[in-house]
Amino acid sequence: MPSVLVVEDDPSIRQSLIEVLAEHGYAVRSAADGFGALREVTQSPVDAVVLDLGLPDLDGGDALRMIRGISSVPVLVATARDDETEIITILNAGADDYLVKPFSGGQLLARLSAVLRRTSSAPPAGGGAAGAAVAAAEELRPTTVGELAVDPGARTAYLAGRELRLTRREFDLLAFLARHTGQVVSKRRLLTEVWREPYVDDQTVDVHLSSLRRKLGERAAAPRYLLTVRGVGIKLVAPR
Repeated sequence: MPSVLVVEDDPSIRQSLIEVLAEHGYAVRSAADGFGALREVTQSPVDAVVLDLGLPDLDGGDALRMIRGISSVPVLVATARDDETEIITILNAGADDYLVKPFSGGQLLARLSAVLRRTSSAPPAGGGAAGAAVAAAEELRPTTVGELAVDPGARTAYLAGRELRLTRREFDLLAFLARHTGQVVSKRRLLTEVWREPYVDDQTVDVHLSSLRRKLGERAAAPRYLLTVRGVGIKLVAPR
């Protein structure tokens, strides 16, 4: 059973998060401030941390840096702050993902499960062979976005009925973005999950995205499927 530390100063929000996570098989601990979170992480390690930034004693960004100083535990930041510059700063400071309030319980569970799969610190809730089977099935699920159809199981991609000739890495990149349609995915996350090499230069992603755009019949200046969110990442969407 994966263990999660919820760091949230608002009692009602904290309780709601605890209930959602507990109902879906997580062992949940909580803290109402930054120093409490540090104490919990130090005294009894957890598999993941859900961290609010608006804490009463420490700014959440400072708490994140202090956690990073003592632990590599995955951290999902869940906050009302939606400033792009701050999101970039927090991700660069070591957050594994960033979720802006308000969000649904389903979105929290999906992001947390993805973080745990990425970091391999714990199985998804429901774990064991069943959890692994569910995760594998999800990765192989065909996806259709507009006229783009991606089938990871068959490793095929079609645009308006025409098969795309993609390299192995281009297909892996497209399939990953298709699994997260509508979500902004950072280059760091792409390097970690598609290349599995988080310390490779970001330009590697740029080169493959540029090639993928050409094969989708678009340009960065006139995107249809691959939209760049400047300073944050890329997302796959259906053309309007």
